[in-house]
Amino acid sequence: MVAIQAKHLSKVYRWYARRTDLIKELLVLNRKQYHAKRVALDDVSFEVRMGECVGIIGRNGAGKSTLLKLLAGLSAPSSGSFEVNGKVASLLELGTGFHPDYSGVENIRINGILLGLSRGEIEQKLPAIVEFAELGEVIRQPLRTYSTGMQARLAFSIATALQPELLLIDEVLAVGDAYFVNKCINYLQRFISDGGTALVVSHNTFLLGRLCQKILWLENGKLLQFDSAQTVCRAYDQYVRRLESARCEQAGRRGDGERW
Repeated sequence: MVAIQAKHLSKVYRWYARRTDLIKELLVLNRKQYHAKRVALDDVSFEVRMGECVGIIGRNGAGKSTLLKLLAGLSAPSSGSFEVNGKVASLLELGTGFHPDYSGVENIRINGILLGLSRGEIEQKLPAIVEFAELGEVIRQPLRTYSTGMQARLAFSIATALQPELLLIDEVLAVGDAYFVNKCINYLQRFISDGGTALVVSHNTFLLGRLCQKILWLENGKLLQFDSAQTVCRAYDQYVRRLESARCEQAGRRGDGERW
């Protein structure tokens, strides 16, 4: 059964050089445009079946986070369509839904309410969330005292307590310590083997190769490759090495020119 189906998804953002340009565009009767367009996603189509873990890889600005925001319902596509089947939990931007002056426990309760849980359900799940996060007494301290890794622990623990059918994860595993990252990977492997579906954004091909069956490679908003994890990881690593080699060669030429 299909968990996610995307058809010709595109997302275009408007970029205004000055704040006043937006006002001009709204008020000027001749409908003159004062904005530039930035294409974040360009005609992306793919399908993810239930029980699959799919990685999303690509350089910064490739459209990875934009794609997850569309699938999570946080943004609307400029064109195209998508269908998501199942209860979704998303881990996109650290700190989203958190209040810096509230403790970890208070933020768990706030997030539970935002996610539609009753107070009774929140209190029932609270011990499991606290246990999974393994923050000790820090869980009762204000969130502003947390490192990014601690925030990631809390966010992941809340998302998994919802017992979702589909997880959308954007680089959250990149900021955790090795112990907790392995704990999250073990959870995701069990989650997938139990029939769950996950989309995981990362720059780490080793992590994605360990976790995912397939990988979706985005470049400049376009779908460059969607294949087995082994195939895409190999191609992407070679691509990155070529870019790095070209960069070093160019830097060397500049250095030679400066000497002479």
